[in-house]
Amino acid sequence: MSLYEPPYKDLCIYYLKGRIGRDLLLEKEKDFIGNWEEADDSFLFFKRPADRCMNGLLGRQPHLVLHDRYQMSYEQWQGDTVSPFRVGCLQVTPPWHAEAHRLDKTGILLDPGVVFGTGSHPTTRDCLTALQRAFEFRSPASVLDLGTGTGLLALAAVRLGARKVLAVDLNHLAAQTARRNAVLNRMTDRLCVVQGNAINFMDISSDLMISNVHYEVMRHLIAAPGFARQKQFILSGLLRTQAREIEYQLHKQTVEIVHKWEQDGTWHTYYGHNNA
Repeated sequence: MSLYEPPYKDLCIYYLKGRIGRDLLLEKEKDFIGNWEEADDSFLFFKRPADRCMNGLLGRQPHLVLHDRYQMSYEQWQGDTVSPFRVGCLQVTPPWHAEAHRLDKTGILLDPGVVFGTGSHPTTRDCLTALQRAFEFRSPASVLDLGTGTGLLALAAVRLGARKVLAVDLNHLAAQTARRNAVLNRMTDRLCVVQGNAINFMDISSDLMISNVHYEVMRHLIAAPGFARQKQFILSGLLRTQAREIEYQLHKQTVEIVHKWEQDGTWHTYYGHNNA
């Protein structure tokens, strides 16, 4: 593999209606990358077409229905070439790039695999900016990252100085990818990644809570009693109307919104303190 090549050249994605039960034959398939589950849908990623494997799976698990099949390059799936980028003092680089060998102590190696969170989305960039502001204000020792995706924001928190970071994602493939990135950056002593529902972790107090998630998840998180125990917070992933509703709910609580970021009039990010 060339130094500049991503982990996968092409992807073949099978969209199934239904959730897949444990299947050892599928897991042993050499071209199988992983399974992304969304509600009652499953998206199986392979390095190349695997129709024979899929036919076998559908025969073993007849409740599954093949809905569609997609084939595209890795760059098409990610929306662009995964390249190094800098936000403030943080340099984020894919491990296959030449820059990976020249990273300093603020560098982060990020292998997104097939998971959202390469850093190209405006909300991710704003969260990285907000993180640096949070550490400038009052360096958080403990950080809770809910909806971690590839683990980028959790990795950044460790790189900025957090001693204990808990990263949570409901999706198994996302949690698996975040764990791999923790190992890649030698952060497993300070960064713990678990698969689970974000709302179930709101009772854990932290110096900083980060959540870049869908509005439907966000509104439950800030309504949870445990939100008052998060000393600082970064909330993102919100569209304009959703952001107004979240801001309205925050103003009813004992919190202070310190700064707001808006990208393209569409995406909104909030950084604040809890005054409880």
